[in-house]
Amino acid sequence: MKIDRAGYPFIAGALLPAAALALTRRRGLAAALGLLGGFFAYFFRDPDRAVPDAAGVIVSPADGTVMTAGPADKQWAPPGDWNQVTIFLSPLDVHINRSPVGGRITRIDYRPGKFLPAYKEASNDNELNELWIESDGRTLVFRQVVGLLARRIVCRVEPGDVVERGERIGLMKFGSRMDVFLPLDAQIFVSVGQKVVAGETIIAELPAGGDRAGEPGRA
Repeated sequence: MKIDRAGYPFIAGALLPAAALALTRRRGLAAALGLLGGFFAYFFRDPDRAVPDAAGVIVSPADGTVMTAGPADKQWAPPGDWNQVTIFLSPLDVHINRSPVGGRITRIDYRPGKFLPAYKEASNDNELNELWIESDGRTLVFRQVVGLLARRIVCRVEPGDVVERGERIGLMKFGSRMDVFLPLDAQIFVSVGQKVVAGETIIAELPAGGDRAGEPGRA
């Protein structure tokens, strides 16, 4: 299995001292650092995914557990009317993030904030990276949100980039949350408590030629 390049410094930072300690017969510390290096390799794993190709489907941008599936809270949502799917990533989940749809990245907004547990409502004030994507004339928004342990967001796309559905776009280090804001006519297929897989699980579907009246910037 591949390991994302963001993990290399963490893995080397644990395994190189482990090797040095093993040579000096300090086996306890060597074993502890070796286990830590193994955890880092597991955390930064980057498995390939079988992305569905059906028209109009929206895939999960992250592995994890669904926290919200329904109308968005306007206090925290982008301007306009949206449905929302929120996914919590534990430290054991794959942390590679993927685009939920194919389209063009039109806007990326970084917002500094707190580092509260990502599974609590107060975490809406956390540091985040918000990506807007236009897909077949429709706009979707998804957010990389940090948590108590996640202290860095990695985003590898820029405004103007064209991405495919399920394409890797970045990651969040050590636990966090992903919010997806969908047009109101999107049919949501997941429920609270459900486990989802990035790039594979279909979380929603947009009807062909759906009503765009509720989307931002539309009358």
